[in-house]
Amino acid sequence: MKFENSLSFARDLDKKDSLKKFKSEFHFPIIGVKAALYLCGNSLGLQPKRVKNFIAEELSDWALLGVEGHLHAKRPWLYYHRFGKKVLAKIVGAKPSEVVAMNQLTVNLHLMMTSFYHPTKERFKIITEAGAFSSDQYAFESQIKLHHLDPKEALIELHPRKGEYVLQTEDIVTAIKKHSDQLALVIFGGVQYYSGQLFDFKKITTAAHDAGAYVGFDLAHAAGNVPINLHKNKVDFAVWCSYKYLNSGPGGVAGAFVHERHANNSSLPRLAGWWGHLEKDRFKMKKGFIPMPGIDGWQVSNFPVLSGAAHLASLELFEKAGMKSLREKSVLLTGFLNFLLHDIVLFYDHFTIITPQDPKQRGCQISILMKKNGRKVFDKITKAGVIADWREPDVIRVAPVPMYNSFEEVYRFVEIFRKAL
Repeated sequence: MKFENSLSFARDLDKKDSLKKFKSEFHFPIIGVKAALYLCGNSLGLQPKRVKNFIAEELSDWALLGVEGHLHAKRPWLYYHRFGKKVLAKIVGAKPSEVVAMNQLTVNLHLMMTSFYHPTKERFKIITEAGAFSSDQYAFESQIKLHHLDPKEALIELHPRKGEYVLQTEDIVTAIKKHSDQLALVIFGGVQYYSGQLFDFKKITTAAHDAGAYVGFDLAHAAGNVPINLHKNKVDFAVWCSYKYLNSGPGGVAGAFVHERHANNSSLPRLAGWWGHLEKDRFKMKKGFIPMPGIDGWQVSNFPVLSGAAHLASLELFEKAGMKSLREKSVLLTGFLNFLLHDIVLFYDHFTIITPQDPKQRGCQISILMKKNGRKVFDKITKAGVIADWREPDVIRVAPVPMYNSFEEVYRFVEIFRKAL
């Protein structure tokens, strides 16, 4: 599409937007007397208005039924992990038996690494991106140390080429081939949290498997944001949170994926818990763990129902909107933002965009690298009613989310940003 830098053009795009009705499904923060210009769904998604009713139903069933709610609530608590499977599967490109909502992201990452990182004397290395999100870095290092290995030797962190801000896929593949004899695991973020780069799932997974290694992805910034085909691309495992693009509330229940070729392999090591035990025998309280079929066998604890209710409320909206339509609007929204930013006269003097220009290599997020006065500019746009995200040392992250952001909001943001410069 050929974009134009005008408010009328933005409003025309909004009139044609087939998803515009979903905006009214969300609560927007108020700054002063006006709704904030919220462009921070990459950090915390807005609250769907229907969340209140979903949680109220569970509170009512708890009050009226007590423990009997496990079997007789409107959504019986005993089976809560089942209710969002079909929608989650569509969001991450999987089969329902391959996905489950459970725990928190880093807990799930540790559970998955317990199963898929078992180093030997010959194969012990992990390849990941340099500057991965802190919780991932901590998980990688601690898992390596649990095996009495040195992270300096076992962890390979790939940096962009000199003068560049994102990793070239060919450099990732080359590194995998280079270390293939010693490689145990390849793990990347689906979308890099700082730069906004969308990694090539298919090529990375193929290269890792050709090298004889397992491959996993942290989808914190990818789930609900970009098309993901975990099953088709034969990814071994993935984990994600639900509070960013999935709009399921701060600290909301997370999720995980295990490909079906591994899902019934009871010989894979795992950290077992009673909720992963074969359902029909779970309450017999006998020794000897027998995992449930599929990824459900990786569950360790019973489901957090109140958090899960918020999650189901949001998933209901994703089911109605559809990932195909959300992605189509996202490409336009972020493309419009990218176009308007490049149209600022002070572009080359004051800032640059480090997110890939190719829409196929990015999601909702555009990362603006400030060359000077970055924090001052960020403080100015905040005072003007913009809720965006500052990441040290010098990046403003802006994420127009297709579920609830409009083209007019993107236009208004760039005008505020221009004045702040």
